[in-house]
Amino acid sequence: MEIQRPKSKQPIPDNAKRVFKGVLFDVYQWEQEVFDGTKATFEKLKRPDTVVVFPVLPDGKIILTEQEQPGKEPFIGATGGRVDEGEDILAAAKRELLEESGYEAEEFILWDAQHPTGKIDWVVYTFIAKGLKKVADLHLDAGEKITLKTVTLDELIDISMEKKFEEKEIVFKLFEAKFDPKKRAELEALFKP
Repeated sequence: MEIQRPKSKQPIPDNAKRVFKGVLFDVYQWEQEVFDGTKATFEKLKRPDTVVVFPVLPDGKIILTEQEQPGKEPFIGATGGRVDEGEDILAAAKRELLEESGYEAEEFILWDAQHPTGKIDWVVYTFIAKGLKKVADLHLDAGEKITLKTVTLDELIDISMEKKFEEKEIVFKLFEAKFDPKKRAELEALFKP
């Protein structure tokens, strides 16, 4: 499966200079002509892309994670994390699913891919994983505490409306399904094991 990276609505131009290289974020700046003909310095962050995976068990339940990370309020989300430098997007999704749940999947469906904010060059790829097989224990990063939680589609929709739900990129899709029968049917088909 070849996955195309969505284009940014404000891409970092070729003439931009990296003025800061951080552990997670790099800062790019460039001169841009504005509407009155003067020039202004524009700036944008760049960070590694992220994968998010919603695993669906054979009984139709969806695996979520209850997570704690240093310096962050506890949250509920899907399995997922950063794409390593040079790593294929699907390979990252498979790796993160295995590390954070202990499952492998026969099928990965790309559900959504978007830049969640205009000021950061960063794409979040959201997958549905089916045909799950438990093959390992969780293999977590030192900064992660994760407990797995299984939910129904209705429970996922309700949880997505809570402040502690981390996967903000797909909340609108879940919200639509709560109130639109056609969108609900599409979501049921997508999450069918």
